[in-house]
Amino acid sequence: MAVSLQVVGVVSFYMAAALIMVFVNKAVLNNAPNLTVLFMFFQSATTVLLLNFTSLFTSHVQIPTFDASTARKLTPLILVDASGFVFNALCLRDVEAAFYQIARGLVLPLTIAVVAISSSTRPTVSVVGCASVVTLGFFIGTSFSSDLPATAVPTPLALFYGFLSSLAIALHAVLVKSSLPHVGGSSTMLSYWSNLGSAILLGVLAVLKGEANEFIHMASGGGWDWRTFAWGNLVTGIFGFLISIAGILSVKVTSPVTHMFSSAARSVLQVALGVKIFGDILTTRRAASVFTILCGTLLYTWVKAREVHPAKSQAHDIPIEPLRSSSKAEADLEAQAPLMRGEDPEVREKPQA
Repeated sequence: MAVSLQVVGVVSFYMAAALIMVFVNKAVLNNAPNLTVLFMFFQSATTVLLLNFTSLFTSHVQIPTFDASTARKLTPLILVDASGFVFNALCLRDVEAAFYQIARGLVLPLTIAVVAISSSTRPTVSVVGCASVVTLGFFIGTSFSSDLPATAVPTPLALFYGFLSSLAIALHAVLVKSSLPHVGGSSTMLSYWSNLGSAILLGVLAVLKGEANEFIHMASGGGWDWRTFAWGNLVTGIFGFLISIAGILSVKVTSPVTHMFSSAARSVLQVALGVKIFGDILTTRRAASVFTILCGTLLYTWVKAREVHPAKSQAHDIPIEPLRSSSKAEADLEAQAPLMRGEDPEVREKPQA
């Protein structure tokens, strides 16, 4: 009973925190759509500050010392993470919250493809079949009916942001595993490097894009409700960091199948809450799209769980990422986290979204 309550508690908290992240992010992006990069900078910086603060009270959070050689080796991961921050946020900004799941529906197929290419292995027919089901779900959702209001139809650019966001997640899945040895296998050190590097890059980009000056002008002009932006940054920064902890606990306490089903339930709740909170439109086609994507992902989890030879299957598995840079616009990568059986202890301690 105690274990069951522990599982329920961890899964419930993880679901709640992830949903809060998505909808608070959406509210802030609706409030200040022109400050997207600056918003992501504040989230990254908040994560860095909270990691520093937490390290004062526990040895489980390790803060690295700056080393130019390590920074160079981690540059590809940092660049991908910073890009993922931006494209995730741009996608969420430009699509309805209920459609966000569909816009990023190619995460699983792209990750399978990138892992296969990087490891020079061929995924099994079953894995390809699961990816095909997910891809079909994506195309069902992106084929819009003529009676859909123009405001509810995502632009091609918004869908492209979703594709780039999914690709960044896929590349991250590969880069994390190759980057961990550079920080002694410490997930918190890697998360620190990633968030610190992303904060620097996003801060520079925000200045170059003029978002920093625009923020000062809007805040001092008096016609903008800056409190939504300020509170949104605070809430997403804290909850993004908490998702880091919840992600680790979720992988340690629950099975991959349990985690996947909780992610599926959260996806359904996300669509329902998007309709309720923001008045998003849910058509039969969109519902069918979400259902198909979830079926393909759950089927993938079932296929991997039935693998008889772990050593053979690891080449095709997607690395678990329970502690990724926690201030990502969505802050969790449900298409990655539950999809590996976790035979490799090194893989179980990777940073996340």
